Amino acid sequence: MNTFAAVMQLLVAAAFISIPLVRHRFGPAAKAAAVAELRRQNVRPEVLEENRLRFDAGGHETAAPVAVAAVMTATAAVNFAGADLAQLLTWIFSSLVLLMNAVIVYSNLTAVKSVEAAFRRKDDPELARVEVEPFLQAAEDAFPHWVRAQTYLRNTVVFGGSAVALVAVSLI
Repeated sequence: MNTFAAVMQLLVAAAFISIPLVRHRFGPAAKAAAVAELRRQNVRPEVLEENRLRFDAGGHETAAPVAVAAVMTATAAVNFAGADLAQLLTWIFSSLVLLMNAVIVYSNLTAVKSVEAAFRRKDDPELARVEVEPFLQAAEDAFPHWVRAQTYLRNTVVFGGSAVALVAVSLI
């Protein structure tokens, strides 16, 4: 069962690695679309840079998923080795990944409200003028259509793989 849990954890790691890969490849197109939308709204595009708003795989958009993938890969290695700590580490990290992914899905579902609130907190009059929904939609539309299916698949792998890994180590 440790091997099965380890395979699930490696699938979860791969799912998290896909996030910065897609953003790295298509982030510049998303930014260009967002800039075009800002221009349509008569908002200076420089407001993105001034407020450190990004669509690429920079900063935490890469660090967080890579860190999760590294932790899940290390936990998988412990499971492959059959170490005594495997069950405990799986319970800790697979549970955390389940919770984190639930937060990610929630933030994606509430992105418009979250971004509107973030823009208000910035206290930047130019950001306050941005119509957030078409702004985000323009950026999202710049990603290929298969990215939406990949997102659903990634979430299925993360939720399912983490849950199955937890069950697998519980049966040991």
